[in-house]
Amino acid sequence: MDGPTLDTLISLATMREKPLSAPFALYIAAEVADALHHAHTLRDSENRPLGIIHRDVAPRNIRVARSGEVKVTDFGATYSLMVGREETPGLLLKGDVAYASPEYLHRKPMDGRSDIFSLGLVLMEMLTCKHLFDVEDETAPSATMDVKTEETPSVPLTRMIALVNRYRPEDVENAMAGLPDVLKAIVHKALQRKLSERYATAAEMRDALRAALAAHSQPFGRKEASEELARLLSEASVLRDRVDLDEEGIFPEGLDADEATPAPNEE
Repeated sequence: MDGPTLDTLISLATMREKPLSAPFALYIAAEVADALHHAHTLRDSENRPLGIIHRDVAPRNIRVARSGEVKVTDFGATYSLMVGREETPGLLLKGDVAYASPEYLHRKPMDGRSDIFSLGLVLMEMLTCKHLFDVEDETAPSATMDVKTEETPSVPLTRMIALVNRYRPEDVENAMAGLPDVLKAIVHKALQRKLSERYATAAEMRDALRAALAAHSQPFGRKEASEELARLLSEASVLRDRVDLDEEGIFPEGLDADEATPAPNEE
């Protein structure tokens, strides 16, 4: 797919000290929620639910094409009820635990609403360039966990579990200070600790995101997403000598630092 990962876009937005715009973040999150709803509701040839849970909804697994199309990638950590599937060992956590839901970290029963929690973390990061659990925390974990991660996590597992155990609605509110109430409400609902208090389905979250997007004065769809992506890459081109990205070919070809023209400030 011709376009960067959301992880790269958030890194570039952080470098320029300006988060992604609210419409862009809402659009991406709504497209991801729509893709998750499709996956969550898949059925087999006998019309039995497949019970798919992505389990690794994170910026690195969301890609934005230069056309503005959004794709959810890497279903390698996916859980499903498919016959013949490779089962994950009971004490092994797949995916980046920095975006894992409380129930997944504690190996409790889960469903598609676990992906909704992860998407809530991603949405907050797009809007603020901050991860909810990227905080100073010197408190030692209360106990050694038996669970293990399949890959080296971006946040140590024991620390992540301790943070998830203690986060409060006030932490979400403080992290999103200054943002419109409608955005806060969506993130708050997605990040509820209890499954029953989150959006019931990814489709419900998608509809809330699209309603918030429609409330903006100007329409925002794939075309506008493509344009904002191009502006971000152009603005960030001046940082190309200072940015260490995992992806190659992100910046516009042939655009030198002195040729990059930042986009005008948006209202």
